[in-house]
This record gives sequence, structure tokens and C-alpha cells, in this order.
Amino acid sequence: MTPDLQLAIELAEQAGRLTLDYFSSKSLQVFTKRDATPVTEADRKAEELIRQAIMSRYPEDGLLGEEFEERQTLNNRRWIIDPIDGTKAFIHRVPLYGVMIALEVDGFMQLGVVYFPALGELYHAERGCGAFLNGSPISVSSVSEVRQATVLYTEREYLLDPPSLHPVDTLRRDAALVRGWGDCYGHMLVASGRAEVSVDKVMSPWDCAALIPIVIEAGGCCFDYRGETTISGEGLVSANKIIGTELLEAIEKQV
Repeated sequence: MTPDLQLAIELAEQAGRLTLDYFSSKSLQVFTKRDATPVTEADRKAEELIRQAIMSRYPEDGLLGEEFEERQTLNNRRWIIDPIDGTKAFIHRVPLYGVMIALEVDGFMQLGVVYFPALGELYHAERGCGAFLNGSPISVSSVSEVRQATVLYTEREYLLDPPSLHPVDTLRRDAALVRGWGDCYGHMLVASGRAEVSVDKVMSPWDCAALIPIVIEAGGCCFDYRGETTISGEGLVSANKIIGTELLEAIEKQV
């Protein structure tokens, strides 16, 4: 395990323990951001903890997080942080929220860590080294047909949109099981072989960064609605290799 990955895991666990103190609180303070999405004092405290530790260890590294302004990189290394992915779940005391930390090096996602404090599940991956859940290797499923697949989504828009012929949107009609186990939890279910596809129609870079290396190192695919593997695209789709490849081929024909 590299020092970078070790640091990311340690910080995710520390921030996770911090969030648990707020998760069980009946007096959790919730604020509304400019984009009308909620944020809690736990989000801000957790990101502050992670930022301060990274700046102390790597003062030239960049930092991009959900709650504070970006710190520009001086060396083509950038840490990308989502202190609580699934804030709405967190507010409602649903344990499917995660602390996410990723490292981007020279424009490529080098590592990702996703920690679910209330579940005790920690996923990690580093480029070229495989993906792991609580230290044990994981891989995507081998389900090859959509009619046997479990498809997960986050936003209600995935189900409420007018009829769409986009290959990802048609999955909701054809899949064996469609469930709203969303946010980072859904993508980690794909990485660990417990679902075949996870769909987010609206994503920011910090929502994607830690997920992509874990899903890819688990043998899966990550891409946006245009079929591009990027943290700045139109949504994010995680899929096992077989179904993901079929979706990418279908998207390529449409784009």
C-alpha cells in the first residue's frame, strides 16, 4: 500500500468517525446552499479535517472539495473530496452515506477510497492494483443480460423523465430489478458484484472521483451519458464489464 493510499484510508476513517457523532444527534444543524442542496455541520467539519491533514502532509498538492474553495495544485497532484456523499440520506439517518477521497495525478484518477461509517464498509483501489472491500478483493458480477440485471439509481428524474431512447434510460424498463439504492452506495454495489448498473444523472467531480478507480479496478466500467470516462461529464454510470460494454457500444451509435 502506497503512502498516498494509506493516508486516504486513514483520513476517510477519521472523518467517518467524526460524522457518526453527528449521525446519531437529534439536534443536527442543516443549512441550504446556493444551489438549494442541503449541507450539515458534519459535512464541513469532515472536509476541514481531511483538508488540513493533506495540506500539512503535501503542501503543494491541489484540493477540490464540495464545501470549500478549490486550492490549486503546484505539482499536477489534486485530492478530490466529498466529506459526506449522500447528505440527504445522512440527514434522514439512513446509513448509506459515504466519505469519499480520491487522488488525481497528471489528469488520471490514481486512487479512490469510499468509507461507509455507519455500515463499517471501506472500499479502496489504486490504479493497477485491484479493488478491495475491508481488505478483501472484490469484482463486478458476470451477469450478461439486462433482463437479469439489478439497476440502481439516485435521482427520481431517472424514473420521471419523459420516454427516452438513450441506452441507459431504457434499462429501467428492461431490467429484472430497479431500486433507488443511490449515491456512492449504489456504485459500490456494482463494484462488489451485488448490482449490475448504477445510474446518476447529475454529478459533480467530487461525486465521481473516488468511484471511478474502484469500479474500474473491480473489472467494471464507468462513463457518463456520452460514453466518456470523466469526472466532469453528464452524469455517471457504473456497470459490470459485459453490460457496460454493450451500453457503450449503443451510446456510440447514438452520439
